[in-house]
Amino acid sequence: MIPEIDHNTFAARLDEGDAFVVDVREAREYRPGHVPGARNLPLSVLPARLPELPKDRPVYVICQAGGRSAQATDLMRAVGIDAVSVTGGTGAWIESGRPVATA
Repeated sequence: MIPEIDHNTFAARLDEGDAFVVDVREAREYRPGHVPGARNLPLSVLPARLPELPKDRPVYVICQAGGRSAQATDLMRAVGIDAVSVTGGTGAWIESGRPVATA
């Protein structure tokens, strides 16, 4: 079973200031709107970039709706990363009126 976190709990972790967030959408999806502070590591390149991720703290994984983040979470956990998928993804994050960054 893939560990998940809901938006309210995720937002609280972000407010604590030390959350490591990975957005696994493609850059063309990430640029128009993403969770502030999220690092863009598309699922398509994630396997090669796994060594860049911390193993000493949780990694919160988000995509558009939750499918890709679940896949990425499973992949990360297989190599010892404490990954947690954010339910509902960026779509639900934006719909809830939470802050959005662009770049």
